[in-house]
Amino acid sequence: MKPPQYPAPISKWLSEPMTPDVARALDRLALTEDVVRLAVLPDVHLAKEVCVGVALASNARLFPDAVGGDIGCGMAAIRFHCDGAALTHRKTVARLLSRLYEEVPITKHRVGKAACPEGESLKGAILSHPTLEKRLARDGALQLGSLGRGNHFLEFQVDQDDALWAMVHSGSRAMGQAIRAHHLKTATRSSSGLMSISAESTEGEAYLNDVGWALDYAAANRAAMIAAVSGILFDELRVDPDADSFVSCHHNFVAREEIGGRLLWVHRKGVISARQDEPGLVPGSMGTSSFHVVGRGSEDSLCSSSHGAGRAMSRGEARRRISVRALEKQMAHVWFDQRMAARLVDEAPSAYKDISAVMRAQRDLTRIIRELRPVLTFKGG
Repeated sequence: MKPPQYPAPISKWLSEPMTPDVARALDRLALTEDVVRLAVLPDVHLAKEVCVGVALASNARLFPDAVGGDIGCGMAAIRFHCDGAALTHRKTVARLLSRLYEEVPITKHRVGKAACPEGESLKGAILSHPTLEKRLARDGALQLGSLGRGNHFLEFQVDQDDALWAMVHSGSRAMGQAIRAHHLKTATRSSSGLMSISAESTEGEAYLNDVGWALDYAAANRAAMIAAVSGILFDELRVDPDADSFVSCHHNFVAREEIGGRLLWVHRKGVISARQDEPGLVPGSMGTSSFHVVGRGSEDSLCSSSHGAGRAMSRGEARRRISVRALEKQMAHVWFDQRMAARLVDEAPSAYKDISAVMRAQRDLTRIIRELRPVLTFKGG
């Protein structure tokens, strides 16, 4: 057991001072047995057990809560052979929104819908327990290609050259939550209260197997939505995607990585991998810029960077403080379904940190190669 007077070192890249609650949560993590290093990114904010925006490295133990429930959650983006002017007309935008509701459902596809081709890549992979396989058979196929609620979104954006892009943020849907809950039942509690599993145990191998499956599921989920969007744009505007422009990355996962000459288990929760020249996607909030980046390979940060802007307000606080009128004012330059405004106030730009400050705070972790502004945002409340 690590003596409490020798906590794991914490490296920080902050865009603003940490709240006392976040500082206490990080101190607790640093005193957890087998945790050897922590990296705190500028989008850090409080979450259950382990803060979002934290990378955690361990020697031999796995910490499911340092990955979170939406295993494999991440981003994907692709460019289209047209410019932003294609989405300037209200009737065009209304047609696109209507098609998105039909073909990119928020929660799940209707029963009887044919499985999307992207699901073929998952065939043959086996989850570690019959209860998880049963959950997959019940919900997995219907949820593949669906967006999810909360901060998940699908957005049309334009870059500095006015080229049109689509970006999607989603993960492993309810499957990731089921995997986390299942494996926490076999985990042991450390002195700090954080649950862990030995990586070399049968239970650890089972968790890693299921995490790998969830990463593949999440990637297929995003690919299915990108394919749906590509079909919609071709039908409505007769434009094709540039397949070579496709970028995808996870921001909730654990992997065995070499850091400073040591093999460690690097857990990332709301954190992307940012190894030297590795491509990544860092979205802002609804209504603000997003960024395409490449990593600089900083081992001090466990080769990681922020996954987005990070919340400045909890959802409850945002609902109390932000009015529908304020949301509409903040979104005046972006198309969105205004019928959803009352349900989206907790996703307003002002509920999040300043993405420009976040990117400045991590300029030694990533290099910006493209900035994009939102044109049309689609999301569920």
